[in-house]
Amino acid sequence: MAPLTGTEQHRWWKEAIIYQVYPSTFKDTNGDGWGDVRGITSKLDYLKELGIDIVWVSPIYKSPQADMGYDIADYKVIDPIYGSLEDVDNLILELKKRDMKLMMDLVVNHTSEMHPWFLSSRSSKTSPHRSWYIWKPPRRSSTGEPLPPNNWAQILGEANSAWTYDAATDEYYLSLFTPNQPDLNWENPDVRAAVYDVMNFWLARGACGYRMDVINMISKDQRFPDAAAVLGPGHDYHPGGAYFVNGPRMHEFLQEMHREVLSKYDAITVGEMPGVSDIDEVLRSVGSTAGELNMIFIFDIVDIDNVPGQPRFSLHPWSVHDLRRIVAKWQRAMLARDGWNSVFVENHDNPRSVSRYCDDADATRAHGAKLLALMQTTLAGTLFVYQGEELGMRNVPPAWDIDAEYKDIEAVNFWAKSKRLYGGGRDPAKMALAREILVRKARDHSRTPMQWTGGPNAGFCDAGVTPWMRVNEDWREVNAERQRGPGEEMSVWRFWQRGLASRKAHKDVFVYGDFETVGDDRDEVFAYVRTGDRGGRWLVVLNFSGKAVGWDVPGGMEVEKWVAGSWDTGEVAKKGEGRIELRAWEGILGKCRD
Repeated sequence: MAPLTGTEQHRWWKEAIIYQVYPSTFKDTNGDGWGDVRGITSKLDYLKELGIDIVWVSPIYKSPQADMGYDIADYKVIDPIYGSLEDVDNLILELKKRDMKLMMDLVVNHTSEMHPWFLSSRSSKTSPHRSWYIWKPPRRSSTGEPLPPNNWAQILGEANSAWTYDAATDEYYLSLFTPNQPDLNWENPDVRAAVYDVMNFWLARGACGYRMDVINMISKDQRFPDAAAVLGPGHDYHPGGAYFVNGPRMHEFLQEMHREVLSKYDAITVGEMPGVSDIDEVLRSVGSTAGELNMIFIFDIVDIDNVPGQPRFSLHPWSVHDLRRIVAKWQRAMLARDGWNSVFVENHDNPRSVSRYCDDADATRAHGAKLLALMQTTLAGTLFVYQGEELGMRNVPPAWDIDAEYKDIEAVNFWAKSKRLYGGGRDPAKMALAREILVRKARDHSRTPMQWTGGPNAGFCDAGVTPWMRVNEDWREVNAERQRGPGEEMSVWRFWQRGLASRKAHKDVFVYGDFETVGDDRDEVFAYVRTGDRGGRWLVVLNFSGKAVGWDVPGGMEVEKWVAGSWDTGEVAKKGEGRIELRAWEGILGKCRD
């Protein structure tokens, strides 16, 4: 097979396996019920054994924690709840001892309202930091009351305005996510210089690169026009993404960032870029000669159950056809056009993948979790694993009290809005729908404490300590200690471990190789072939349904050996050609005969 464009250039960050740590619920070592940096360090051998190369830590900087650390008050100081700068230095040192690296989370679309830059900015219209943020005079009601400058909705609470009024200076500041997170004004070169200084600080300290939070929102349309009223009557505010997602100067800013900082390091970069699905636009950022980012998180799979054009808290049916179309689109695009993918189905902003895409009932949870692992470990791109995903952790039980147990600001705002509009018997059907949405899609599901053992608090914190968030009720059955034990020959954890080792051993196939879908486009099965220059052809067959189905191996193709399956502990006993039978949520991997 002739080499494909873009696959000849092997890079360390393309082959690396990245593990996302959500630090507040990873491991508590000081008895306060909140995870910390020393807790991460204490589990490095666990991550090394799994097959991890890079640990990406969600924000641990000084923060009031209005949005779990994504509201930063000082980029060069570690929040005391997580530890100290010395603890991070030690983490980097211990990672290096294991030939591993640390990736930081860069949050520079906005800061905390308590950041010294913003405290200065809001102090006076003549403050030297006033133009570091986006301030606008109010519109006025007929009675002279201040109104927001436009109708953009807050992202983490669409019932609210994206603008926050400051009575002291009689102006509004833009706060796309929450009032606690004022947006930086990237039009100001002083802001950009300050961001680059922060980036250099951590790279020089030993970080290997950055995951960049909502980095495609840094450039706003300077007209700040009203958004289309897509949410319909009864809504004062509407999504304004058309005017700040991949805005007019975004590429200019990212190219400058690369020129001023990233080009001086062999760094890894992945941009969080929600709301972008156009191949040409994505390649402007991740093409090999773009001079911007290594890769981005493409949200098509994690948006698969969103109503098109609606906020994330909506429910839309999806099919295996949709999944096949999305995966094939991005696999082929990056291989053919010299870009690079990230591979993921779970993170801190989404529910647990086994609950979302499969069936997390006790009888099927492990099969579905392995199915998803098999898919991800055999797709081209840089692979990201979220904490607990390697155990098949699932959503919290539907019976949990939303008011008492759900902590995330997005869920809290959505539930408060729903009760205000539909509660008290005003619209029971819509209230039930709101509850179903949170039960299925709240970010809280992926933020419960990591389940290390079957002991008290799942081993996240000591007995007698109350964790800041409740431990999922299945921790006695679903935990790392049990899945790594001698009686668990092919647990979800062991399956992930084997899949990551196979990916590394056959990187010319699974990281860099060609991709082609096979089989019927209409059925419950998603199947594809990966082909490497040296590693030959491999067939992946995934039954994304809760029923047994038959599937035909394509004519002219013969599987020499089925090497892995989500139902099996070793080799898979299936025919190599003709019709094969697949059990519910069964995925299989086979090496094809040359």
